[in-house]
Parts: sequence; structure tokens; C-alpha cells
Amino acid sequence: MEISANLVKELREKTGAGMMDCKKALSETSGDFEKAIEYLRKKGVAAAAKKAGRATKEGAVTSYIHGEGKVGVLLEVNCETDFVARTEQFRQFVKDVAMHVAAASPQWVFPEEVPANILAKEKEIAVEQMKASGKPVAVLEKIAEGKIKKFYEDTCLMQQSFVKDPAKSIEQLLKETIALLGENISIRRFTRYALGDGLKETPSAEA
Repeated sequence: MEISANLVKELREKTGAGMMDCKKALSETSGDFEKAIEYLRKKGVAAAAKKAGRATKEGAVTSYIHGEGKVGVLLEVNCETDFVARTEQFRQFVKDVAMHVAAASPQWVFPEEVPANILAKEKEIAVEQMKASGKPVAVLEKIAEGKIKKFYEDTCLMQQSFVKDPAKSIEQLLKETIALLGENISIRRFTRYALGDGLKETPSAEA
């Protein structure tokens, strides 16, 4: 079917994806706008990262402290130009993401960053949990896939629901910001500190 230029433009503004990616998404989904958005989401941040092929070498490193010093976050977000890095919209986006990291405690930015051994273990646990159900292996595999998807949503920043608006993911928030500011933006890395994390109890002198 023929895809109108206006529909492509609307999808581009909604998602921040490139023009050709939007046209392909609409073609693959027979012009269904919502399915086209889902198609682009399944492609991950690659569509946004391809925006005009431009690198993101500017941006900001920000800190966020929560709970009277109980939780702290360092976050790096990149964009293409210093001009955009100085805009109120970009700075608000960075602040929102840092606040989200403090509240939601993700472990990685992208699913691709999850170590293979951890992912394999999660799949193993998911299958073992379902074996007693007596369901066919093919069904168990599907259920396991669903559990892995949930694992990503719990642990990967881009897949998490935005704490200030759970109806959208951080990935969707990023793409909306890309569309708003008109250039590529990427969440590069973060470190989250929680008071007392990793500390072991010191044995008492009487022990």
C-alpha cells in the first residue's frame, strides 16, 4: 500500500526515528500507526541512534541526590551540539532520567549489556519454575521468553516504565525528547550509589 508523507512525518515526530525507518515501519505494518510505533520500539534505540548518522559528543554529566543523602546517582547523557545541551528541555530530560535511576535502581542501560551468564541463569530459572506445570516444552519456552522480557523491564533502564509517567518507557521518553529537540540523544552510562550497599558486617570483638 502507498504510505502518505504526512503519516511518515507524524510517526517521525512521535518517535524521533529517521524518515526511512518510519516509512519502512509503516510499510511493514500496512499503515497501522500504533503497530508502526511498536515496530520501531522493537528495533530498540538503533533507529534513534541512526538519526542523520551524527555522533553525540556533547551533553552533560549530572548528579542527583535523594533521601537526604541515602541514594546518589551520576549520569552521562550525550547529544550532538552544545546548543542543545544548554536547553531547558535537555536539562530537564537529564534530571528526570537521573531521578528515575535513583528511584527504580536499574542495573544496565540496555538489554544488550546484560552479561551472558546472568541472562542464561535467568532463562534456566524461568524454565525450572515452569517444569512442574507439565506443559509442553514449546509452551515453557514461550513463558520463559515472557519472564526474560519482564527481567529486562525490571533491570534495564531503557525498558523500565518512567516513574513520573508509567504509561511510557524511558526509551519512549528518549525518543520523544529526540523528536522535540531535533537531534540525536543517547543515555551513555550511570552509576547509582545507595548508602551501605556492599558493606559487610564487622565481626564483634567478642566473636
